[in-house]
Amino acid sequence: MSIFPAPTRVLSDYEVACVLARAVGIINPLLDLLASDPVGLKERTRDLAADGAAGKVLDAAAWVLDAADVPGTKAWEDMDTDARVHWWVRRVGAVDTIIVAFPGVLGVIADRLPLQDFLGFANQAVILCAVAREHGITDRRQQVRLLASVMCDREVSPDEDVAVPAEPEQDAVEWSFAGVGKALWQLAGLMRAIGDELVKRHRPRGIYRYLGMLPGAGAVADYFGEFGALNRAAKEGRGWIDRHPAVTT
Repeated sequence: MSIFPAPTRVLSDYEVACVLARAVGIINPLLDLLASDPVGLKERTRDLAADGAAGKVLDAAAWVLDAADVPGTKAWEDMDTDARVHWWVRRVGAVDTIIVAFPGVLGVIADRLPLQDFLGFANQAVILCAVAREHGITDRRQQVRLLASVMCDREVSPDEDVAVPAEPEQDAVEWSFAGVGKALWQLAGLMRAIGDELVKRHRPRGIYRYLGMLPGAGAVADYFGEFGALNRAAKEGRGWIDRHPAVTT
């Protein structure tokens, strides 16, 4: 039995879609932040030929970003859609999964806490929105439909009048580790609003859930289980996108 009471009623598709709309209102500014270039290092990847000690240090930092194929770099521009999607899942998703799996150090106790489901749901939502954007889907209602279908088994009609914020709050995500962490925490907290929908997301396979009950080692099992679930969610998301091409606005 969870320490937090479950919802006493089933939410409608509209109610779920409205919560997901608020989620994409946080996710999109977060993704914009990851692709931004506040100090011009990414732009330097197009011309690594600076003079002077300071310039060479900046060039070295820019080279690291380029080698990591970070969005906005020259290397990123040379990547096709498949490679960019792979980057989001294998790089960003893999790092975020460490946070998702961390409660597993508590073993079976973690199963009685909703935190891992909140974080896991948020992580998959971020990556699915990133995948959608790489396929040209920037319309927020379309992103909501994607999340609802892949993560909640809800088919939201494109004609549904979902309350999607027209513009994100500019201060929703700040350029700092603390700012990114705050945004992810807000996103995870928002997921509480849809209660039982959390368990409909792609979850670790049975063997990983059993191993995740072990104290300490459970975090390792949870990591591989959650990362596998993230990959399955991304694959299903791409299938959904193939069936629902980007909306031209």
